[in-house]
Amino acid sequence: MSSQPAQQPESVTDLVEGLARAARTAQRQLARMDSPVKERALKLAADALRAAEAEILAANAQDMANGEANGLTGAMLDRLKLTPERLAGIADAVEQVASLADPVGEVISEAARPNGMVLQRLRIPVGVIGIIYESRPNVTADAAALCVRSGNATILRGGSEAVHSNRAIHKALVAGLVEGGVPADAVQLMPTQDRAAVGAMLAAAGLIDMIVPRGGKSLVARVQADARVPVLAHLDGINHTFVHAAADPAMAKAIVLNAKMRRTGICGAMETLLIDATYPDPHGLVEPLLDAGCELRGDARARAIDPRIVPVAANDWDTEYLDAILSVAVVDGLDEALAHVSAHASGHTDAIVTEDQAVADRFLTEVDSAIVMHNASSQFADGGEFGLGAEIGIATGRLHARGPVALEGLTTYKWLVRGSGQVRP
Repeated sequence: MSSQPAQQPESVTDLVEGLARAARTAQRQLARMDSPVKERALKLAADALRAAEAEILAANAQDMANGEANGLTGAMLDRLKLTPERLAGIADAVEQVASLADPVGEVISEAARPNGMVLQRLRIPVGVIGIIYESRPNVTADAAALCVRSGNATILRGGSEAVHSNRAIHKALVAGLVEGGVPADAVQLMPTQDRAAVGAMLAAAGLIDMIVPRGGKSLVARVQADARVPVLAHLDGINHTFVHAAADPAMAKAIVLNAKMRRTGICGAMETLLIDATYPDPHGLVEPLLDAGCELRGDARARAIDPRIVPVAANDWDTEYLDAILSVAVVDGLDEALAHVSAHASGHTDAIVTEDQAVADRFLTEVDSAIVMHNASSQFADGGEFGLGAEIGIATGRLHARGPVALEGLTTYKWLVRGSGQVRP
């Protein structure tokens, strides 16, 4: 029997350990850098991405061809695809992150104790962050920029679907960062697509300080089940839009169509439409969706709105389609809408459309999701749209950070205590 299978996990473990130790050394240097130095380096990285447009788009074309040959869904291909406009947006996002206020060194609180000691809480980087993601090549740039700006080193492990795109983006990005004085090991891309490398990252307690998974349910479930490193989780985007009886029909129509069909493959896309039973124009909500090619799956009252709506299955209420498919339910007012959201939402983004401020206030207060919206499309669930420059993901848990995770979410704090000889009695 060959000894190779027994040696491979050890080899991958050694690889991850080497990357993590190099990242730790780079992070210590990065943490000492002044804010203007990091800002300049990120702007050089953005320029390098723009200069490498042809190379990056060629690499992406190779990934797209492979994806089509391997039967990726239309939604997956849309998430993978880069265009000159999308690449320009990626470079712009890196530049925007560069211009954001540096969170490192911020004094969160300060207080003097009766004995004269002065206590401060000071914002500091988390340290070494592992990012495990699937088909979105923009994550390579977004995650790197956010980590560098917040003083963290990162180890990136992208999906095989985007391997060529990720390598081309990483190459250009690091060239710009190094030109600006950032050590190359501050942003490392896993050099292998071996799935065992993911397991090695998850087991790297003491070497990697935090793992951020960005991908489908199976990836996040594996990370949460196997990780010995703290995880900042981004779960499904089972997002609801509730159109209340007092919604403005023109506004509701525009928001519902945009929330589902602008880009069906992103985590902020609406997956369930709830229509108040007394809303005056339910057909005006579903007809544009159907005409745009969206498959609607509804309960009995929803199917009565339009015969093209097909019966919903029990698990549809708990499915993140990431495609032109939408679940539709008719509910008896706010309380039933709240009950449905409570039973089926994933804690990502939920929205209400109404002109009744009291109803809106109850929805905003009682829906326990990371993002709750009033009279706006759930497609705005994005760090860039929130003025954060970019995001490393949308955290749906309850600890450390919720919603779009950007610079502040990639920091922790330490206590500084300044005394003048005090001893504890």
